[in-house]
Amino acid sequence: QVQLVESGGGSVQSGGSLRLSCAATGYTYSRYSMGWFRQAPGKEREGVAVLDHDGRTYYADSVKGRFTISQDNSKNTLYLQMNSLEPEDTAMYYCAVKNNPGLRGAYYIKNPDRMDYWGKGTLVTISS
Repeated sequence: QVQLVESGGGSVQSGGSLRLSCAATGYTYSRYSMGWFRQAPGKEREGVAVLDHDGRTYYADSVKGRFTISQDNSKNTLYLQMNSLEPEDTAMYYCAVKNNPGLRGAYYIKNPDRMDYWGKGTLVTISS
């Protein structure tokens, strides 16, 4: 049973930074796409950043240059470093994984409904 547990959310002022973590357990696939998605109140869920098993990364235009996705395979943990945060980044952030993806992360970042497993999310609130 794959479980994803996010942590690291919180409340910071505009311009601040946060680092989100996603601990994955029960996961043994060698080919995957893992990523971060977010949903703000009243808005649809959107892709933020996705990382393929070979290290290739993809970002939403709105976060390019500010957010960095990375992983620590020894800890089975996915990270999202978020800098220069803006009030528009306020949302619930979710970690998700796609097993044996047939496509690159560029597809899944735009089609979050195709991901296989989801965490319960961590809330990020940015005040101006």
